[in-house]
Amino acid sequence: MSQPEITVYGAYWCPDCRQSKQFLGEHQIPYNWVNIEEDKDAEEFVIKTNNGKRIIPTITFADGSFLVEPSNAELAAKLGLKTTASRSHYDLIVLGGGPAGLTAALYTAREFIDTLVIERAAFGGQAAGTEKLDNMPGFPDGVAGIEFSQRLRQQAERFGVELLQAQDVVGIHSHNNYHCVRTGDGAEYSARAVLITTGSRYRRLNVPGENEFIGAGVHFCATCDGPFYKGKQIAVVGGGNSATEESLLLTKFADTVTMLVRGGDFKATQIIQESVLDHPKIEVRWHTEVKEFLGESSKLNRLRVVNNQTGDEEELQMDGVFIFIGLEPNTGILDGSEVLLDEWGFIVTGHDLVHSGDKPRGIEQRDPHLLETSVPGIFAAGDVRDKSTKQVASAAGEGASAALMIREYLKTV
Repeated sequence: MSQPEITVYGAYWCPDCRQSKQFLGEHQIPYNWVNIEEDKDAEEFVIKTNNGKRIIPTITFADGSFLVEPSNAELAAKLGLKTTASRSHYDLIVLGGGPAGLTAALYTAREFIDTLVIERAAFGGQAAGTEKLDNMPGFPDGVAGIEFSQRLRQQAERFGVELLQAQDVVGIHSHNNYHCVRTGDGAEYSARAVLITTGSRYRRLNVPGENEFIGAGVHFCATCDGPFYKGKQIAVVGGGNSATEESLLLTKFADTVTMLVRGGDFKATQIIQESVLDHPKIEVRWHTEVKEFLGESSKLNRLRVVNNQTGDEEELQMDGVFIFIGLEPNTGILDGSEVLLDEWGFIVTGHDLVHSGDKPRGIEQRDPHLLETSVPGIFAAGDVRDKSTKQVASAAGEGASAALMIREYLKTV
């Protein structure tokens, strides 16, 4: 494997360093990390590069150039990420570039439906951060998450999908048959139909120290941050499929992996449970909850845990902690909109919209499409939708189904 051509010089306590590392990680861009507080030569390099000033992060690139304390927009421009669309109106705007969004887009573009995809991070969504997909149809030996995501992107581009990257959607509103999407840079794009495939994000513990040590010992992506813990001791919080799968991945780097499970058993498939319980590097601690993250010099080095049956507390020495305790939908962009959400914030679609007997405004004369929301012309697919299975294969399937429904809807407006 070739060495990354980008190097981030910084320190664990530096919030701007964490922001830059987070941006690069979200876009699956490899980089070297150098802590200048542990490397005097690196510190001298930073000072020399900045004309005698110790400014971090200082980020160097293969062409010899560098950026100092860059904004995400400056990083995106340097990396050649497209952040502005070529025009202001489309047949369809897809919000989110994961398996559901990209599959839908390649289907609609293939039908000559002008399609724009807006993605805030890396194309491929959470699938891009998964080491290996073993249950994707057509890949008998499995496929790396990043490879699968790259193939999806290339396929969408081949059919003419316009892709907008490193761009946040901050709001959505509708008037007449038009749906308008506002982005973080102040631009607004309109379309006759919108598909929401914004997915979900990892839930946090919300205990003292968690926010302070994010990126400095607290992580949510084993593929992104696991390589920084070679020869270290780490903990994994959670007991479901994600926690068990990522624990197995982390054994490739860490000397020991301690799983902290709130209950008395795993909520994972049997074959994964057996692999975890039989692994010599993994220790499982049942009925254990994290009460606080602790550290020194702005770097995590231990955590306080409690046995929820006995009430006994203790401190565990850990170099890092990875948290996998479930998902929350990315539906904040719908605040103030008429798109109906369930009690957990996931988007309600199809027949579930008419359980009360009252049809949503605008579709009184027909039944809503299976993946249509309470706003006519706005659809949802994948992990952001209520009752979805939170699996890559089904997300792609929902994307294809949504595309066909959107095709029929567009014939009416």
